[in-house]
Amino acid sequence: MSSLIEQAKQKAAYQAVDEHVLPTHRVIGVGSGSTVVHVVARLLQRDPELNAKTVFVPTSFQSRGLLLDGGLTVGDVEQYSDIDVTIDGADEVDAQLNAIKGGGAAHLQEKVVAEAAKKFVIVADYRKDSKVLGEQWSKGVPVEVVPFAWRAVLKKLQEQGSKDAKLRMAVAKAGPVVTDNGNFIIDAPFGLIHDPVKCLRDIKLITGVVEVGLFCNMAEIAYFGNEDGSVSIRTK
Repeated sequence: MSSLIEQAKQKAAYQAVDEHVLPTHRVIGVGSGSTVVHVVARLLQRDPELNAKTVFVPTSFQSRGLLLDGGLTVGDVEQYSDIDVTIDGADEVDAQLNAIKGGGAAHLQEKVVAEAAKKFVIVADYRKDSKVLGEQWSKGVPVEVVPFAWRAVLKKLQEQGSKDAKLRMAVAKAGPVVTDNGNFIIDAPFGLIHDPVKCLRDIKLITGVVEVGLFCNMAEIAYFGNEDGSVSIRTK
């Protein structure tokens, strides 16, 4: 990945942490993915005394590892259901701050931690910035499904208009991707998604679906790191 893109991610992540993680916050949700590496790096630059008084709630095996490696206190949403702020990445964000997430197969935990937060903040680079979902992200809506129902869910998704929906296969393992929760992922392209709320509702009603990688009416603000080193901010 180009150093330019990494710099863009870092700029967005650092600014989001600086503006939304306050000294009074005691519980902070930490998302998953490549941009969140920079979020954790910035959190580790805070006053160690502040971090010692703060619990960090991860959204995946990956982010849990980043937090533990940094010596931060980790909790879960079962213990800490009131989160001050959650900062996470996204695969694509539209003009209304609806997002597609789940490229890293962690969107179930990500959504639970985002919904538990008083404020949900998205950080990304310029490639994830769209007017309409499906413009930039062509791989489809990630749908987490219970393994025994994957064929039935796939058939329903195809009937709903996602002709190219398919089970996500693993890279360094024979067979499908298995989520942190022991489930499978179906990637369901729907072209341009002009009504993400309806799309979310329609998919969620399919029996066997655990969670859908559409985050609608959740984010309060999004930060996009640009190629020129600037950061674009989108608010509700």
